[in-house]
Amino acid sequence: MIPNSPLSSDEYLANVNETRPDKPEEACGVFGIYAPGEDVAKLTYFGLYALQHRGQESAGIATFEGEKIHLRKEMGLVSQVFSESVLSQMPGDMAVGHTRYSTTGSSRVVNAQPAVVETCLGSLALAHNGNIVNTGELREDLLKRSCNLVTTTDSEMIAFAIAEEINAGQSWLEGAIRALHRCQGAFSLAIGTPAGLMGVRDPNGIRPLVIGTLGDSPQRYVLASETCALDIIGADYVRDVEPGELVWITEEGLASFHWTQQPKRKLCIFEMIYFARPDSVMHDESLYSYRLRLGRHLAEETPAEADIVIGVPDSGIPAAIGFSQVSGIPYAEGLIKNRYVGRTFIQPTQAMRESGIRMKLNPLKDVLAGKRVVIVDDSIVRGTTSRKLVQALRDAGALEVHMRVSSPPVTHPCFYGIDTDSQDQLIAATKSVEDIAQIIGVDSLAYMSLESMLKATGEDPNNFCSACFTGDYSIPIPETVKRSKLRLEKAVSV
Repeated sequence: MIPNSPLSSDEYLANVNETRPDKPEEACGVFGIYAPGEDVAKLTYFGLYALQHRGQESAGIATFEGEKIHLRKEMGLVSQVFSESVLSQMPGDMAVGHTRYSTTGSSRVVNAQPAVVETCLGSLALAHNGNIVNTGELREDLLKRSCNLVTTTDSEMIAFAIAEEINAGQSWLEGAIRALHRCQGAFSLAIGTPAGLMGVRDPNGIRPLVIGTLGDSPQRYVLASETCALDIIGADYVRDVEPGELVWITEEGLASFHWTQQPKRKLCIFEMIYFARPDSVMHDESLYSYRLRLGRHLAEETPAEADIVIGVPDSGIPAAIGFSQVSGIPYAEGLIKNRYVGRTFIQPTQAMRESGIRMKLNPLKDVLAGKRVVIVDDSIVRGTTSRKLVQALRDAGALEVHMRVSSPPVTHPCFYGIDTDSQDQLIAATKSVEDIAQIIGVDSLAYMSLESMLKATGEDPNNFCSACFTGDYSIPIPETVKRSKLRLEKAVSV
């Protein structure tokens, strides 16, 4: 039985699976800006607005006005947390912002970021995208040293580790570097201090972080998870923060430090397939172009006879267009997405679910009726949404439904900052492709091969983390962390 709930464990888990999105949940979005003379609070607001797709549970901004820090963070979307009046009360020359989807730590306002801690040199504000895998060891070490942890997030632990080094007599730069060596896992960080702004990536560069400049002044720098956050404020992309690099931005400009001697590129491939916005640039091209190429490869590998090709909005659409271009099957819009739903905390009743409530996607009957349909999606996790979509297409009159997936089967959980299910909840971990096809109710099902997915990047395949498809984790995962993915523990934390 779940504590404080009349439902049994199995009933609770079933309800969770009905209401949870059937996708790997977004990584968080981080933003940082050093821009004396600019309205940094408002610029950070718009940067976070562009990164809203990376996390919809909470949002926060910390601005630095000399030694003084102004902080606002709450549950909700960026536009719900901030207003003109709130932003007007957050002066400063530097800011750090964050949009959060929880991967470590439950969904509570106390766990919203930036995480702010006090040091002998002043306040520190930290925004984190990723996941630390040695949290148990790090937390125990911090508690032994009487650190007053107030949240359940690994992000706060990183902030306290830095503060501990600062309070032991280290400078901001040396203290951060010493603390980073105590952290294992995935972390892209924007860290604000009274002395300057830091941007950091872990030695594998699993999560993205880019550098931009604002205007003609060389001292105005921007850090962001994606280039789309630079575009919205008129900043120019300069380069990525490299794996294992720390950039230190002060009134003297930008200085670069490689804090680890063994960097090894392992960008999460799901950033390219699904997470990042299609207008963001990675490896010198928009992700729209990469996803279009995925669809072309998919059509070559897994042809189908059909009358129309449709994509699952929004992330499946570029691949569907690519599939259409190579197959010669006309592309059509068969599903309309309600883009104003966002993340709702109001769940439909059981009666609503049974009556077929469609909050996010609705089929176009006059497009689908009497047609053989290829539907292209970027991934299948549990199969619950796929099953409902297929049934909706058939209810709209589709004669045949053939599903094509522009990534391989997801067979392993992620421990590096993506909220995936435990392995026993991943449908491809226990079922064959034929079994999955029968479960979701399609006439045929095919996935893209791992080789083609990586080849389509145009980069060295070894530069990407694809552990969710292969189980080959580039950073060793402690058994305690693996056990934290157990079904009941995960259900309780939702």
